[in-house]
Order: sequence, then structure tokens, then C-alpha cells
Amino acid sequence: MIYIGHFLHLTDQEKKTELERRHGEFNLIVEAEQTEKAIHLFKERIIELRESSDFFEGDCSVFFNQLLGIEKFSKTKATMTNYKSIAGDPVMPFIGCSLPTSEGDACSVYEWKDVNLEIDSEKSDLFIGFKS
Repeated sequence: MIYIGHFLHLTDQEKKTELERRHGEFNLIVEAEQTEKAIHLFKERIIELRESSDFFEGDCSVFFNQLLGIEKFSKTKATMTNYKSIAGDPVMPFIGCSLPTSEGDACSVYEWKDVNLEIDSEKSDLFIGFKS
């Protein structure tokens, strides 16, 4: 079975510098025979990332928020996971890393400028838009 773990993290770095306070979320994906094995592999990977990267630095808490077990994926319809809607204007930039590895984290800075998304200070192309 394929397991997708969804996690929330919070650093306590504001005691050093207010601007260093960070929070976020991430997913881990693994194929395992049993749920307990998947959870063990998730924990091992988080520890490895803490030791080998800038993720989870300083005093940091990681919360296991959700576990999805998927036997197979649809070939005719995309599956949505972890949709989130946040109240208020998106005023703070955030760091996003797609498929980080020990060779590199491939992180980018995402920032909202009016209603446009900039990634590493470059305007991002709109994928799809709706007007009411």
C-alpha cells in the first residue's frame, strides 16, 4: 500500500529573532506492507532531514496530522488531497521545496504580489482562473 503522511511543523526560533519564526507543512510518501512500518519510515526520514538539511532547525515540533493509505490511483480522474483555504490576505512569503533529497533541497521562495504569485522573484504563470 502507498501511504501519504501529512505533517505540520513549528519552530521556536522567535526567541532568537522574530523573523526566524517559521511554520509549515509537508507530506511524506512511502510504499509499505503495514501502517506501522510506514509510520516508522516517516519518523526515520524526518530525523534524517533534520540532521542533513536546514529543515526543522533549532527548537522544532513536528505533528503527524493525517495518514492516507492508497492501494492504487485512478487512471481517469486526478485525486485531490490536502486542500486548504486560509482566511485573510497572503501577506507573508513562504519557502517551498519539491522533492528535497540529500543532494539538494530545490527550495524556492513563493510570494504574493497583489493577485499574482512570484516564485524566486519571477512571476508565475496562471494555471487556470475563474471569474464569477
